[in-house]
Amino acid sequence: MAAGFLTFVALNFACLCVSGNLASGKRSFSIDYKNNCFLKDDQPFQYISGSIHYSRIPQYYWKDRLLKMYMTGLNAVQVYVPWNFHEGAQGVYNFTGDRDLEHFLNLANQTGLLVILRPGPYICAEWEMGGLPAWLLQKPNIILRSADTDYLQAVSNWFAVLLPKIKPWLYINGGNIISVQVENEYGSYYACDYNYMRHLQTLFRFFLGEDTVLFTTDGNTDKEMTCGTLEGLYATVDFGTDTNISEAFKRQRRFEPRGPLVNSEFYTGWLDHWGDQHARVTTEKVSKVLGEMLTMGANVNMYMFEGGTNFGYWNGADHDRRFRSVVTSYDYDAPLSEAGDPTEKLLAIRDVIKQFRDIPAGPMPPATPKFAYGFVTLKKVGSVSALLSTLSPMGPVQSHYPLTFEEMKQYYGYMLYRTTLPRDLSEPTPLISPLNGVHDRAYVSVNGVYQGLLQRDTALVMNVTGHQGDTVDILVENMGRVNFGSKINDFQGLLSNLILGKDVLTDWKIYSLDIDGAITGGWPHSARKQSNPPMKKELSFGPNLYMGTFPPNGLSWDTFLKLNEWTKGQVWINGMNLGRYWPARGPQQTLYVPGPLLSSNQPNNITVLELEGAPAHLRVLFMDRPQLNATTDKS
Repeated sequence: MAAGFLTFVALNFACLCVSGNLASGKRSFSIDYKNNCFLKDDQPFQYISGSIHYSRIPQYYWKDRLLKMYMTGLNAVQVYVPWNFHEGAQGVYNFTGDRDLEHFLNLANQTGLLVILRPGPYICAEWEMGGLPAWLLQKPNIILRSADTDYLQAVSNWFAVLLPKIKPWLYINGGNIISVQVENEYGSYYACDYNYMRHLQTLFRFFLGEDTVLFTTDGNTDKEMTCGTLEGLYATVDFGTDTNISEAFKRQRRFEPRGPLVNSEFYTGWLDHWGDQHARVTTEKVSKVLGEMLTMGANVNMYMFEGGTNFGYWNGADHDRRFRSVVTSYDYDAPLSEAGDPTEKLLAIRDVIKQFRDIPAGPMPPATPKFAYGFVTLKKVGSVSALLSTLSPMGPVQSHYPLTFEEMKQYYGYMLYRTTLPRDLSEPTPLISPLNGVHDRAYVSVNGVYQGLLQRDTALVMNVTGHQGDTVDILVENMGRVNFGSKINDFQGLLSNLILGKDVLTDWKIYSLDIDGAITGGWPHSARKQSNPPMKKELSFGPNLYMGTFPPNGLSWDTFLKLNEWTKGQVWINGMNLGRYWPARGPQQTLYVPGPLLSSNQPNNITVLELEGAPAHLRVLFMDRPQLNATTDKS
């Protein structure tokens, strides 16, 4: 066994030194099956890459992050393209601003970084629905990630827009994309549909040409590699620091007897769910295993190199034994922090890379400056129920039974369901979601008084009191659709009837809430400048909105927002949705606020949607450092 393994290593290492081809002068990138390596311009090539998600980093900071990756010694970056980030409504495409993929590719090219592109259509990535657009679920019986006719048509339409944008950026066409992944870890999905994978292969070949290196990535098991690979697509594997490297690459060899060794996702850290401890992978483990793989001649992509932030509603979720939503921070314990700051892990990785290739001369770019802007005291604007004329300007849709988010064509955020009590309830009476139909959390009020919540998988019953005819408001939060596994057909809202005692609740008024639209338009701050009516005395429990400002101080530096003693909700600053907070559940205690979002010479507006209960002090704190590991409640 030992002699066999040394031969195995030697065959792969030989690729770093030997090439059977002479340079032709034409740009090329290919696989040398004889010498078990990649060839770039007919010369042996080993990539050392890191994952970065442009969708999780403000455009302003793309160049900064890419430069830090380049100065670490990386020669490539790996990039996902989230379909739902670009086609939020069917047939409506957005490639501007933070979605300007070609600008990102150009910055990488200017920086000297090659690109390994992962356009999906499914990407996982702990991203909402794995990057698939929720409008696909308007076909309720659609089988995602399969040869389902409706799904294939949607994918084909999307790729007909995306892939022509990509083609000029291929290395062989003068750009910097050296390889393109087909699907993503398909072997971990139950469908195992080779017709689907063949359809994708045909699309990629049609739009990108026969000379583009196409590959697959799958987990380190025989089942995953069997269902995720396809002849004509180069099979790669992914694994972390606790895996036997030689066994993992032997598994790749069973599916690719010749060609380069590739770990497409070498895990430098891990994700967090609400209620977890903040994940950590030690610097020593990452450095050791990285060095061992590079010594073998393997090509390695580090996932993640910078994680970034799940701004807005873009976080995903897992569903194994129960639904578990991913936190707003995607720090990932990566070599670059959530805010893009170099860490000790990055410096250790750079020291490893130095042993294998020359790294750029000069100092590592410093961390971006941070500032603690201090406390800001907010004021209550009103309850969600009392603000429907602003938050739902189109008014309600009436339906005998509840409608889902997808049926209402509102895919993210919050919707409010309103009905009335069918009879007097002088004693606490159970409100039940018998089919586990609340996706994902429902905040229940009667006549404006908050009574409690229902929660997917874990809280299917609560008690309600009131009188016949009282208004029942149920605010439902989409906590992020499942992004991995068999449950990605993840419909949101009230998926089934609610039962109150012996009565099925019916005759609903359903309000799509455009909270983001109102806030982007300047509300509630602009409305307060025009008129400042006396505040109603309202309870601070249940879903309420709060507002405040903090004055400029000449700086627009990164900062971190802490909502101490607030319960759970969403925050906007100057119209941008920072994401969810949930300090009571943890581990994340602060939200990252990018400096370019702030004004250095105008008041900065903050709006908070608190869903359960605000503290009496109504203060929030801007700090100069993050707190990502302080779990206080596992309930």
